[in-house]
Amino acid sequence: MASSTQTLEFQAETRQLLQLVIHSIYSNKDIFLRELISNGSDALDKLRLESLSDSDLDADTSDLHIVLDVDREARTLTVRDNGIGMTREDVVDLIGTIAKSGTAALLAKIKEAKDAAAAQSLIGQFGVGFYSAFMVADKVTLRTRRAGTEQGTLWESDGEGTYTIAEAEGLPVGTSVTLHLKPADGEDGLGDYLAGWKIRQIVKQYSDFIRWPIRMAAESVAESAGTDADAEAAPEPEALETLNSMKALWARPRSEVTEAEYHEFYQQISHDWQPPAETVHMRAEGTFEYEALLFIPSHAPFDLFSRDTKRGVQLYVKRVFIMDDCDALMPNYLRFVKGVVDAHDLSLNVSREILQHDRQISAVRRRLVKKVLGALKDVKTNKAEAYTTLWEQFGRVLKEGLLEDRDNTDALLDLVCAASTNDPEKPTTLCEYVERMKDGQETIYYLSGENRAMVENSPHMEAFTAKGFEVLILTDPVDEVWTDQVPAFDGHRFQSIAKGQVDLDGDADGEGGDEAKAEKAQREQDFAPLVSWLQTALADHVKQVRLSTRLTTSAACLVGDAHDLTPTLEKMYRAMGQELPAVKRILELNPTHPLVTALRKAHETNADDPALVDTAELVHGSALLAEGGDLPDPARFTRLLTDRLTHTL
Repeated sequence: MASSTQTLEFQAETRQLLQLVIHSIYSNKDIFLRELISNGSDALDKLRLESLSDSDLDADTSDLHIVLDVDREARTLTVRDNGIGMTREDVVDLIGTIAKSGTAALLAKIKEAKDAAAAQSLIGQFGVGFYSAFMVADKVTLRTRRAGTEQGTLWESDGEGTYTIAEAEGLPVGTSVTLHLKPADGEDGLGDYLAGWKIRQIVKQYSDFIRWPIRMAAESVAESAGTDADAEAAPEPEALETLNSMKALWARPRSEVTEAEYHEFYQQISHDWQPPAETVHMRAEGTFEYEALLFIPSHAPFDLFSRDTKRGVQLYVKRVFIMDDCDALMPNYLRFVKGVVDAHDLSLNVSREILQHDRQISAVRRRLVKKVLGALKDVKTNKAEAYTTLWEQFGRVLKEGLLEDRDNTDALLDLVCAASTNDPEKPTTLCEYVERMKDGQETIYYLSGENRAMVENSPHMEAFTAKGFEVLILTDPVDEVWTDQVPAFDGHRFQSIAKGQVDLDGDADGEGGDEAKAEKAQREQDFAPLVSWLQTALADHVKQVRLSTRLTTSAACLVGDAHDLTPTLEKMYRAMGQELPAVKRILELNPTHPLVTALRKAHETNADDPALVDTAELVHGSALLAEGGDLPDPARFTRLLTDRLTHTL
């Protein structure tokens, strides 16, 4: 029973803003139920808190809950809670929030927005939860009575130009919102919100972890509603079923959660039936409160390197689901991490655009990243075999972080594992490599290639193998990039053994001396005419010819300058459509190899012999093939080789 009814008119700006909310902003109209349930949950929280602080408050808190009532005949859906309720003044202040925000300035900003996403990001700053009901309803009726008062309030509007507010007698404590639903319309995104399965689906997706039970008439009763006169009465408590699980594991202390519960939850959010390798459960308090429950899978998903792979963790606000793949909370190189972040201080209507530029979200992201990297380090330290498996699964993407996340370079380098010449099967960490470095060795040596066999058999490896220097074997494409961009690890710079000059005698326990230097100078003088002639003969292919200190059994090899792009990196850039000028390499000759010494003698005997040019091309082509490169003219190389073999028979 209502009395003292007032009819009030929305402001012009508010009316326009409300129409924009109803018709333009949201592509997914299902969120109206999420918003109303969230409001109900807040009301239950407030009643429980106030009952604890005010012993005189006459309120029953023994069974706090939310009930969803469906009336098929009247085409209404009612969301009812027995929470704190509202006075008439509360209704004007809280339900009228949008009216307060409906200024001409705000409306102008929204009209300036280029698309719906941009407009939504503006709307999200002001809160439109209650009014989202008008997306699916022609009329909304709100009945409420605040705990500790006797007078109830009735509010009603069709979302057009006016609303009514009146006193109401005989209302229970709490709030009920009745939606007079529009007909279902698939083209307009309007679902059948009278169907029990649809309501269950929405509750499961958005409100499954709300701490209070969300109840609805059991399916058998709901299905008979509208056809059985007895079914129109309010259902008895035993006829109600709870739709939500209320199991927000992240909100419970870690000591109260079992491994089985963690595994079950992980399966639910990841659809991965293998248990996770590691669980990160954390809570942050202070100016921005949140809880996080993150999982590191035990194996990589099949689409880890797919361009369309969705990344990010699920975002909740006070246990209310907001979005599935919140990439603002997790960097791309941790895209395999699954889990949930529940923020307490965000708006339910927060958009991806707002999250990308929110300073608090950025701070949360930084802390989550450090927690995940810390968890990986713990596995590396305490479970070496398990970490080796994890690195095999996720090492490639973690190394992408060395290019993307300069703030965590040291932490990521500490996680890096790589094959090395130290052990044919077991990978090594950079820390272990440094511990095994020879006295006087200042650099971390590595060689990249397509596979281990190609790297191990490379001519560049010969002197390092002979002198016992350990070399990292890097076979992932990303290795070509990060080793150029990361300056050093633990004070030791990275050096490709296929680049620049190599002085192993200076690195090996201070070996070498005046005698060795004199011998080297004499050798360079002896080979100077040949080196000069080869540099002219091969000018189209190489930028320099010099004697090598890295070869022991091969006749020649190709190397790059210290800052040159590697051939593999050149191919990668060209595959991405970036045209680069050709980078000429340096041809290094082994002065002790029989072929090179014979070539020197032949050049001394007859420098104008045309066959010497063919031999020079064969030496260059052989060096190119030895490192897995592509011959510029395979047919010519084959013809020269065939002719030379023919002459030797």
